[in-house]
Amino acid sequence: MPSASEAPFIAVRGLTIAYGSFVLMKDIDFVIQKGDVFVIMGGSGCGKTTLMRAMVGLKAPARGEVRYGDASFWATDERARANLMQRFGVLYQQGALWSSMTLAENVALPLGEYTDLSAAEIRDMVSFKLALVGLAGFEDYYPSEISGGMRKRAGLARAIALDPEVLFFDEPSAGLDPISSKRLDDLILELRESLGATIVMVTHELPSIFAIANNSVFLDAETRTQLATGDPKRLLAETEEPKVREFLTRGGGEGGERSPQEHAQP
Repeated sequence: MPSASEAPFIAVRGLTIAYGSFVLMKDIDFVIQKGDVFVIMGGSGCGKTTLMRAMVGLKAPARGEVRYGDASFWATDERARANLMQRFGVLYQQGALWSSMTLAENVALPLGEYTDLSAAEIRDMVSFKLALVGLAGFEDYYPSEISGGMRKRAGLARAIALDPEVLFFDEPSAGLDPISSKRLDDLILELRESLGATIVMVTHELPSIFAIANNSVFLDAETRTQLATGDPKRLLAETEEPKVREFLTRGGGEGGERSPQEHAQP
């Protein structure tokens, strides 16, 4: 835990995000410590992905700030902001791979853009990153030639190409079957340990939330603000906010009334 005088690893303070006169969310305030697996959760239309976009530099807030250590992300100049962004790795919902490029060429893109590695060194690094996500030997495959789960892992290999300090995931389990989703959760935890990275993840998948997250924020579309922040398992046990409890105990295909321990079972 950081000392009282030490700045949090990431802090979102009084954030308001708007499109013109329409306020999507307001008064968003939370802290993420180094090594956290932090989940942005809530119902449809609450602004989960938009909040993540504000954290990675794709959507400027109307008010408030996003701080990385002592640096106020949106208050810095463009060059300083670009330097901060090089500490991020981002996995988008559909993987966002270039269909005309092989997996190796996709993963090589950030290495060619942001490092001085030679072509041979980049090839070695690409093979290493693909092996880390279980895709050794797939360097010359195109995205159309592999499964959806493999495309997610290839996107993850590209996201970790520069050994980022913070990994952002937008609905990483979307479209995956339960077994593939569980494997991706396990891989995310393994990469957090091997890279020493902090994870920020948008998801509505309860098994993932309870299995890997230790911190979260809950956004609400109706009030356009946050209703809770903290460990999801603690929120489930202690929250008095009906919307948060309903979200964390909902039925259907995501586990219904099972306990957090049951959600975490393989």
